[in-house]
Amino acid sequence: MSDQTSPSFGAGAEFDRQVGTLTALGYPAMSGRTPEQFAELVAPLRAEAVAHANTPYDLDAGRVPFVLVVTRELAPVERTMPLTTLHGGRLPGFVDRSFEPGALERFVATKEAEPPAPDAYLLFDVERGEEFCGAVPDDAMAVVAERGRTLLTIEEGIALVTHHPQVLVKNKCFSLGGSRSGDRRVPAIWISQKAPKLGWCWEGNPHTWLGMASAGSRRA
Repeated sequence: MSDQTSPSFGAGAEFDRQVGTLTALGYPAMSGRTPEQFAELVAPLRAEAVAHANTPYDLDAGRVPFVLVVTRELAPVERTMPLTTLHGGRLPGFVDRSFEPGALERFVATKEAEPPAPDAYLLFDVERGEEFCGAVPDDAMAVVAERGRTLLTIEEGIALVTHHPQVLVKNKCFSLGGSRSGDRRVPAIWISQKAPKLGWCWEGNPHTWLGMASAGSRRA
């Protein structure tokens, strides 16, 4: 997809598409709401999308202007990850068994990546960070911070793949340094068994196929 910028790419229409995607996947029922109630919940974010989606849109480069994120308070990670698929694929995403029982609950947003709302919000200027493929995650996270950008959380990574499965491709997958559990593990989403997989890697171990996803800002 060629680069486009807001408002020419239609931020309002793109927001509506993302709401439609979540509705079709069952997010309203998952959050205990009807489709109408869910639409009402996220409706105020539409104006924010139109006003602030002004960065390049290039799926080939893994960059999108914004992503609508639903927090784990409404949609648990264990239920949303299986709703992801690869672009053109059918196999459901999954959580790797390397997460011991109760581990996902301990992977929470860092102070710098705290969500601005308890239910839903927008993540702007999102990049999968393929330039960091092969870099030590600790080093990549430091560079992202120096640039004044923010690391993606697990929920945000799932949202990115949900709305834009084209960004998850072979050798261009990404770590999610915005969620940590107090140890050396850094969660990541990559491709396994022809499906998206949520796993983790050590903060000091580089992988040629894992970049570091980041964003410009969050708004509620």
